[in-house]
Amino acid sequence: MTEPVEPLISVVIPAYNYARLLPRALDSVLAQGAEDVELIVVNDGSSDHTGDVLADYATRYPRLRVIDQANAGAAAARNRGIGLARGSHVLLLDADDELLPNALATLRKLVAAHPRAGMFLGAQLSVYSDGRERLRLPSPVPVASPAQLARRYLLQKRLSVSHGCSLFRRDLLLQRPYPENLRAGEDIPVFAYLLVSAPVVITREPLARIHKHADSLRHDRDQEEERAATMVREVFAALPASCQSLRKRYAAQRYLSLFRTAVLAGDKATARRFYRSAVHLSVAQALRWTYLRKAIRLFAWP
Repeated sequence: MTEPVEPLISVVIPAYNYARLLPRALDSVLAQGAEDVELIVVNDGSSDHTGDVLADYATRYPRLRVIDQANAGAAAARNRGIGLARGSHVLLLDADDELLPNALATLRKLVAAHPRAGMFLGAQLSVYSDGRERLRLPSPVPVASPAQLARRYLLQKRLSVSHGCSLFRRDLLLQRPYPENLRAGEDIPVFAYLLVSAPVVITREPLARIHKHADSLRHDRDQEEERAATMVREVFAALPASCQSLRKRYAAQRYLSLFRTAVLAGDKATARRFYRSAVHLSVAQALRWTYLRKAIRLFAWP
């Protein structure tokens, strides 16, 4: 009797009220079915027909693992799937996105060639609401110190990581779970940790089709300052000592993001306060031209 093959790659899909689009994501993985790939879907307390869709697929595809839980957010759903995964590597696919046909074969070859790598970054096809598609290549990741890599990602924004077109070593994800106290940007602390913890491999091969849409959480300003402070704490909670000197400057960067949001909302008084806070934390970060030019206009015309 043939022994079952242990999975190499676990594809984890967190799903919340995506019954209409979920089949597209499921089909994109199942069409590449292989014994060394497992598919896990975490139904995060959906109130639409997501459960029915998954029940139908589980009947037709016995290897599909469906996990039901009360609604706890995307971070909790990802952590649940990662915790139950059996593969040494995990690909996290959003329920409204899809893998491209050769994605898993490409990643399988990369893992074999680079067994020590902690993260594999591929290209993606960004799909917009008007049907346009744009190829986005991964950012080159230099061989550099953890502090240099953290600076490039957190402060200079010269490195980009996205779900769907990235593969992560599961042991690293277990060391730095997604922070469940963040409901937006919860991937930033995880990606920062992965970048500084192990070698990163790049492929220019497109791995996923990522569907772009408006994110209402992005414009939610409720308790925004408190959430920014929580983000800073979470980002630096797991970074090595050599990266901790960047903390104040990253806090300034979060205030600059709040400043930009307040400017767009027409909230001039709050925007001025956020910019002053950024200057207090890091003059160098606050003087980046993309923010300085907005501040000049704001303070020149009350």
